[in-house]
Amino acid sequence: MDIRRMSGILSIVFGAVLVLAGIGTWTLVSTTLSDQNITTADDACLAGQLVDGPFTAYCEAQVIEEHARNATDGLSYAELERDDPRRDTAMRASFLRASLFTSVVAFGVAAMATAMGVLFVLLGIGMRDVDVRLDDLEAAGKKEVSV
Repeated sequence: MDIRRMSGILSIVFGAVLVLAGIGTWTLVSTTLSDQNITTADDACLAGQLVDGPFTAYCEAQVIEEHARNATDGLSYAELERDDPRRDTAMRASFLRASLFTSVVAFGVAAMATAMGVLFVLLGIGMRDVDVRLDDLEAAGKKEVSV
């Protein structure tokens, strides 16, 4: 098997693995978020929605920040005095936001892996097509020479 053919096959296989990994990651993150039964707050950008995707996770993280800032008079965890009872609220809000933003990033990586996988599959198909056409040209050239 020549290098052109092997490259096309490897590209298709690698692309298929990326597509499956991307879809699997998206599904896992979505299911994990959905299992938490979080609903976006009434004042969130997507109010009343189940948090199970990147947009609802982002909206809920944003509204958590707003609520925490309101509860702490606009101060962050680091800006509050150590003995301030509101510091626990700021800390919990920060942890929740970090978790939700991690989910948003995971959705982005999953989407990118899927898109890259599709690209590799298409490149592999293109390489295979070029290989077949080159083989046809070589065969046609040999027939002309032998005549």
